Amino acid sequence: MGAVKRNTLSVLFIIKKAKLLKNGEVPICMRITVNKRVAEVMIKRSIPVNLWNQKKECSKGKDRVATELNHYINTVRAKILQIHRELEIDNKPITADIIKDCFYGRDKVQRSLLEVYAEHNEKCRALIGKEYTESTVTKFDTSINRLKEYIRSCYHRDDIMLAELDGQFIRDFDFWLKTEKHCQNNSALKHLKNLKKVIRIALANDCIKKDPFYGIHFKQEEVNVEFLSREELDILMNKEFAIKRLEQVRDIFIFCCFTALAFVDVQQLSREHLIKDNNGALWIRKARQKINQMCNIPVLSISQRILRKYEDNAECIKKGVLLPVISNQRMNAYLKEIADVCGIAKRLTTHVARHCELHIPLITNCLQRDFRLTGNDLETSESLYFTSFCSNSKEHFS
Repeated sequence: MGAVKRNTLSVLFIIKKAKLLKNGEVPICMRITVNKRVAEVMIKRSIPVNLWNQKKECSKGKDRVATELNHYINTVRAKILQIHRELEIDNKPITADIIKDCFYGRDKVQRSLLEVYAEHNEKCRALIGKEYTESTVTKFDTSINRLKEYIRSCYHRDDIMLAELDGQFIRDFDFWLKTEKHCQNNSALKHLKNLKKVIRIALANDCIKKDPFYGIHFKQEEVNVEFLSREELDILMNKEFAIKRLEQVRDIFIFCCFTALAFVDVQQLSREHLIKDNNGALWIRKARQKINQMCNIPVLSISQRILRKYEDNAECIKKGVLLPVISNQRMNAYLKEIADVCGIAKRLTTHVARHCELHIPLITNCLQRDFRLTGNDLETSESLYFTSFCSNSKEHFS
C-alpha cells in the first residue's frame, strides 16, 4: 500500500510459436504491460519462425514483405505510445486493457468504483420499505465511507477506476480495516461482502472485465454469544433503578428475553401485532424483518406486565408502538451500565436477550419451546446455543 507510482508502460512484439498457421508461419502478438498487468493484441500479421529477430522485435528479411511488416510494427508501436500519452494528458486512468480497447476503437467511458457504489446505494435508498430497510442502507453508506477513507489513505486519491481493481486491492482493504479501523474479522467481512455485491453488479453491467475477488476466500469466525443464567436474570428482573432510562432499557431487554424478538422487531411492535387465540391467550403475530418470516409468539405473564406498564406512555402513544425503544447504540450503552450496576460480568447487548430466551422455557417451566414459533431456523446457530445450554444446565433449571 502507499502512494500510487507513475504508470510504467512496456510494448513488446513476440511470435506465438505454439500457434502455427496453415501457411507454415506464426502469428505476431503485441504484449502491452502497464504496472505489471498485461494485455495481448494479435496484430493480424505473421512471419516464418526463422525470419523473426526477437531481440530487435522485427523481421530479419530484406525483401519488400519484410520491410512492410517492420514498418507496420513501428506504426502499431507508435499508435500505442500515442494512446498512452493522450490518456496521461487527459488525466484518465491507464491500464493495459484500457489501452487495448482504445487500440481496437472500442474504448468507452470508464467508471469509477465509488461512482458505481454511490449509484448502488441511491437505488437501495429508493427501495426503502419495499426491498430494503433504512438500517440496511445505512450499513451500505458506512461501507462506502470506509472505502473512501481507504482510497484516500492508501492511494492518495478521491476515487479509483474499476479497471484498476485487482486482488491486491481487496486484500489490502481487508488488512486496512483490521489494522487502521481495528475491525474484527467478521466486521471487516461485512464491508467486503458489501463491496463484493457492488463488484458483481459492475461485472454484470460489463463495467469491469475481471473479478478482483477471484481466488480470494474469507472465512467468517464463529462467535459464541453469551446468555444470562437464571440467577443473573433474576438479579436483573428484581433490581430497582432510580434512573428511569435504565429501568426502561431493562424492561425492554427482559421483554426480548421472553419473546426472542430482535431489537428492530421490538422497536416496531404495535397493537396490531397482538392477537388472542380461542382460549383467550395473548400472542404476538409479526413477520421478522430480517428474514420476513411470520412469528407466532406466546406473551407470557412477565411480558404482559411490561406491556401494561407502558400502555399509557406518552412516547409510545405518539409513535403508535407498544414499548419506548431507543436506538440500538444507546440501548447497548445503557445495558453495559446496567450490567455494572447489577454486578453481571457478561457483556450485555440487545442480541444477548434473544439467546437468553432460548432457555427461558426451562426457567419458567410453563412453555414447551417450539422453534417454529419465532421463525428461527433450526439450522442456524441459535439451535447450537439451545443445545449447549441444555447439555450444561438442564438439571440446574429443572
